[in-house]
Amino acid sequence: MSQCIVETRYGRVQGYQQGEICVWKGIPFARPPLGTRRFRPPEPPEPWTDVRPATAFSPMAPQVAEMGASMVGAIGAERVVDPRPISEDCLYLNIWSPAADQGKRPVMVYIHGGAFTIGSASDPWYDGASFAARHNIVVVSLNYRLGILGFVYLKELAGAASGYSGNCGLLDQIAALRWVRENIEAFGGDPENVTVMGESAGAMSIAALLGMPAARGLFKRAILQSGAAGDLPTGAEATRVAQALLTRLGLDPSQVEALAEVPLEALLKVQPELGQEFGGVRAFSPVIDGETLPQHPLAMLAQGSARDVTVLLGTNRDEWRLFALMSGGVQINEALLKRLFGDSAQQVLALYTAAREDHSPEFAWIDLMSDLVFRIPAIRLAEAQVRQGAPVWMYRFDWKSPAFGGVLGAAHAMDIPFVFNTLDVGLSRVFTGTAPNRQALADLMHASWAAFIRNGNPSIPGLPEWPRYDLERRATLIWDETPSLAEDPQGELRALWEEIRLVS
Repeated sequence: MSQCIVETRYGRVQGYQQGEICVWKGIPFARPPLGTRRFRPPEPPEPWTDVRPATAFSPMAPQVAEMGASMVGAIGAERVVDPRPISEDCLYLNIWSPAADQGKRPVMVYIHGGAFTIGSASDPWYDGASFAARHNIVVVSLNYRLGILGFVYLKELAGAASGYSGNCGLLDQIAALRWVRENIEAFGGDPENVTVMGESAGAMSIAALLGMPAARGLFKRAILQSGAAGDLPTGAEATRVAQALLTRLGLDPSQVEALAEVPLEALLKVQPELGQEFGGVRAFSPVIDGETLPQHPLAMLAQGSARDVTVLLGTNRDEWRLFALMSGGVQINEALLKRLFGDSAQQVLALYTAAREDHSPEFAWIDLMSDLVFRIPAIRLAEAQVRQGAPVWMYRFDWKSPAFGGVLGAAHAMDIPFVFNTLDVGLSRVFTGTAPNRQALADLMHASWAAFIRNGNPSIPGLPEWPRYDLERRATLIWDETPSLAEDPQGELRALWEEIRLVS
C-alpha cells in the first residue's frame, strides 16, 4: 500500500492508496478553536516535524445528534444515533486525488449542509472518490464550526476590540480555502482552478462567501445546490440571540469572556431552545455584521463582489416535502401567506393550486414554501450575477424517489448522491430506494458537474443544449429520468414574487 506522503506548508502528511487514487483524511487547516480561541476567527495550524498520519476523518463539529436522527426518522426510516465522535477540535479537511504529482488538476472544495447546526464532511454520501477516479478532479471536503460555536454574534456585547466574530463558521471555510490555495498543488491540484460547491446550508454559505471581501480570489467557480442568499440577521438581531444565550447560562452581558469556560454540553443543551425561540436556521446563520459580511450578499453581488465567478445553481422540485414530513405534515401558514402577499394571499395560493395537476392545496403549499425558501432566492442570486455579466447556469432536479411509497418526491437533499455518484451508501439508499433508472441519471449529473468544475460549462454529450441563464429565456436544465430543457419553468408562479421582499 502506497503511503501517499505529501509535504505541506505546515509539515508532511501521510495518506493512503484507495484503488487508483490517493486519499488523505483529517488534515488540520486551523488551530483547534479551544479555550480563548472559542468564538474567535480561526488561526493557521501549528507546524509539525514528524510525518502526520492522515488516514481517518476528524471528529465532527459539535452538534445535537437527535436533530440529525429526526430527519431520517421523519420519512419512516430507522432512527439511528450517529456513533461518530464530536469535538470542538474539528477544523480538518479531507482530500481525494488521482495523484500527488503536481498535475494541476481542477479542484472542487465541498461545504456540507445541515441547517448550520448538523452534518460533517465525513458523511458518506460526500465521498469524493468518484470525482477523482472517473473525472481526474481533486476533491476537498471540510468541517466548520456549527450552531452556537460557529455563528453566535458577540462583538456588539464585548466591543469591537474584543476580536469576536459572529461568522466563525464562514471564516473557517475561508481558512480552508486559503489552505487549499497554499497547499493543493502538492496534492495534484491547480490553485488557480478551484470550484467551491455546497448544498443547503453549504450553498447558503457560498452565497455569503460571494459577498465576503476575505473570500475574493480564493475560488473561480461556485455550485450552489438548494441554497442561496436568503433572509439573514443583522448584527442587532444576532445580538439578541447572544443575549438570550447568556441569560440561559446564568451570565450577564458583561461576562462574555466567561463563555470560553462554559462546558460544551451546556452549550449544546440550550442550542435547540435558542433555535426554537429565534426561528430555527435564522438563529445560527451568517450575520450581516458590516465587517466580514458588509451587506446582504445580494447587495454585495449588485456591487460586483463576485462578477468574475462563474455560477451553476438550482433547486429540487419538491424541496419542502422533507421539512413538511419532519414537522408532522403540511400546515398552511395563513399568517405568513398574508404577510407575504397581503390582500392577494388567497389568490396566490389558488394560483399555486391550479398550477398542479392534482390541484392539491397541501402540495401547493409545499410548492410555495419551496419557492420562498429555495427557488426564488436562487433565481435572485442568478439574476444579480447575470446583471454583472457573469456566466450562470440554472437547473431544477425533478427526479422523484420511489422510496417510502413516493412521499419524498424530489425533496430537499435528493440530488446529493446523484451529483457525487454515491447512490449505494446508507443514507443515499434510504432517500433514493432501488429504482433501476438511478445510475444512468447519476452518471450524467456527475459528469455534468465534473465538466463545470473543469472548464466552467456543465454541458456534456447526452444532455439537450443547455444555454447560459439570462433574464429573457431563463433556460433551465430539468434533471429527470430523461433530462430536458425548459424556458422559465413555473414562470407564472415566479412572476408572483417579483415585487415581494424576501430579505428584511
